[in-house]
Amino acid sequence: MGFGSGARFWSKKLKPNSKSSISDEASYQHTIDRTATFLKPTDNVLELGCGTGTSALRLAPGVQSYLGTDTSPEVIKAATDKIEAADAPSSLSFRTATVEVLAGEPARFTAILGFNYLHQVPDIPGTLREIHLLLGNGGLLIIKTPYPKEKNILLRIVRPVIQLVNKSQRLSILPEIALSDQIRAAGFDIFETEKHGSKGKDLSSFIVARKK
Repeated sequence: MGFGSGARFWSKKLKPNSKSSISDEASYQHTIDRTATFLKPTDNVLELGCGTGTSALRLAPGVQSYLGTDTSPEVIKAATDKIEAADAPSSLSFRTATVEVLAGEPARFTAILGFNYLHQVPDIPGTLREIHLLLGNGGLLIIKTPYPKEKNILLRIVRPVIQLVNKSQRLSILPEIALSDQIRAAGFDIFETEKHGSKGKDLSSFIVARKK
């Protein structure tokens, strides 16, 4: 998932959201709370597609280190600006980077998070393999991704519009069974799956897996 037009597209879309409210706060908080139960104070966490850092700010105080990454420099600047405003822990940092860039560095993470991330990458199996490389032995992958069997009309409308406006941006909405198969094929054992969402038609798959 490289930089370029895709990063510019999400800069325009995400930057205004840095001050907006979350549309389904109950579901979002449930995801954060569940994620926190799998994290330990000794964890070194990487969040992929962190946006403007909302989740990072909530989760970082409970772990040893937390790095949030995104493809857009503008979005990462907005996230970094929040650190001082929120009096966030010094262990929290943000960086403009892709999983491919990070995979060339030594494995140093004990947990990798991706909230509404995987369906935006052009090569899900390849991205999962890169994530596997970034994790230490027994490291956790925690993801939340849209669940296509629930008829999310907005998502069905937005996906072709995004891809028409920006041909480099692909949204891959997979059935949970197909995504789970790809996660296992990348070298993970799945031990937790849930459906998150409080609006009925907006359910997402929440999956927790461990590196073999």
